[in-house]
Amino acid sequence: MLFSTFGAAVRSFYLICALTCIQIVAPTTAVAQTNPFDGGWVLQNQGSALNFQSVKNGSVIEISRFATFTGEIQPDGSATVQVMLESVDTNVDLRNVRMRFLLFESFKFPQATITTQIDAALVSDLAKTRRQQIRLPYTLALHGIEKADEADVVVTLLTDNLVSVATAQPISVSTADFDLTDGVEKLQDAAGVTILPVATVTFDFLFERQSAVTQAPETPAAAPAKVALEAEGTFDEEACIGRFDILSRSGNIYFRPGSSALDPSSGALLNQLFDVVSRCPGMKIEVSGHTDSDGSSASNQRLSEARAGSVTTYLIDKGIDGARIVTVGFGEARPVAPNDTPKNKSRNRRIEFAVVE
Repeated sequence: MLFSTFGAAVRSFYLICALTCIQIVAPTTAVAQTNPFDGGWVLQNQGSALNFQSVKNGSVIEISRFATFTGEIQPDGSATVQVMLESVDTNVDLRNVRMRFLLFESFKFPQATITTQIDAALVSDLAKTRRQQIRLPYTLALHGIEKADEADVVVTLLTDNLVSVATAQPISVSTADFDLTDGVEKLQDAAGVTILPVATVTFDFLFERQSAVTQAPETPAAAPAKVALEAEGTFDEEACIGRFDILSRSGNIYFRPGSSALDPSSGALLNQLFDVVSRCPGMKIEVSGHTDSDGSSASNQRLSEARAGSVTTYLIDKGIDGARIVTVGFGEARPVAPNDTPKNKSRNRRIEFAVVE
């Protein structure tokens, strides 16, 4: 009886001790949620990818990419990615130039911008799950137009300091939504193909936690290996001929109605023209003016000559040797389209460039 009573007392002691220990170690308040964006994140160009797929002639699929982009995710979950349109890379030099000048008009619209606001609640347990698919609203600013949409993306925590944000499936982008229809038509004319007026975009962006980003060295860093920008230096003859053909198709040299005075909005393309002429040394360039058929043939001839002369004067004033330029006007004699609609007449009112020697 004595041992039984003693044993019961011991068991009671251990039970009380256990309950007391639980009370001691149990938290008295809930642990605060960790902000998944704390400190901010920076997009790493190397290790990231941004591609788009187009279809020509009904069945030929081409995959191109943008090589240079920057971005960040702020501590409040707001995110921005800026894409340098000059870095479009199709793996063919002149095709890159066509995309820049004829489709994206990157001399006027150098960047595309993607913005979004990420709800922290959607990725609050990413440290545990490591991978989640979420529906993300975003706004794309391209070619001077903004459009809001949504996309399914996969967020993968690779390490404590690296996270991937990638498309779960391709995103369709209509060229009409961003006023790129004329650019598609110019591409078709230049390349002699038909192009579907929609592209699909995929990306896999690698973000590094801001606190873990290595500071840039004091010595100048080498140019990023992925940058698909135009090479520096002199162009060969093929590159010059191809670029002048593309510049002739751009349609971005404007004059006041019935006048040979250059409109200020022509400056962006004229600066590009000067750059190309400068990088084709030793070559003689023809600058030719063309008009629609409105008005008399004689007045159109004079106007075409005067407009070509204004472009030549611009190049000479910028430092190009006048002896390298042949200036000519063809009036209404060489239309590229019937003069039956305002759009076709606009196509016929143009300045063309060609290598003549």
